[in-house]
Amino acid sequence: MAQKIYTKTGDLGLTSLIGGTKVPKSNLRIETYGTVDELNSYIGLVSDMFAHDHTRILLKEVQDRLFTVGSSLACDPDKEPLMKIPDLKEEDITLLEREIDAMNEVLVPMKSFIIPGGDVAVSHAHVARCICRRAERGCVNLLENELFVDPLVIKYLNRLSDYLFTLARFISHTNGAQELAWKPRV
Repeated sequence: MAQKIYTKTGDLGLTSLIGGTKVPKSNLRIETYGTVDELNSYIGLVSDMFAHDHTRILLKEVQDRLFTVGSSLACDPDKEPLMKIPDLKEEDITLLEREIDAMNEVLVPMKSFIIPGGDVAVSHAHVARCICRRAERGCVNLLENELFVDPLVIKYLNRLSDYLFTLARFISHTNGAQELAWKPRV
């Protein structure tokens, strides 16, 4: 018989961190790793919408790293040293930087802010970027509340949002969509 997906253990508004510590589902840590999960799902959508093999391979790698980020955030920091949780590495950030630099090689330099839009895949990449920034803010909020977050998690999310912004521009370029420059009213 297949394992049931529902456990009923969260019916009273509590959930468990990795390590067994019970916390309310409204806990900052739960909210933050929930946002990372949302980001992971949205990156899957971006990957499905942009038929570019190299980017799809990289986005699958990003999704894998986001599971690592989620695991780190879902773990009770007092119990983490006793458990085997996957770690981010500085090379994960370097990979994003190399990809940003490679995409920028073919993009016209920016001369103004870019209004998200112009192509459905571009718009979805921008939504993913916004979700990534929210996840990053959640991690900073954890730190401000003196709750442990691996510094590489914040650095990775920061660089990932830069990658997603550049990816949106790259999708626009690749799909032949016009970038929408913001022209402020004066």
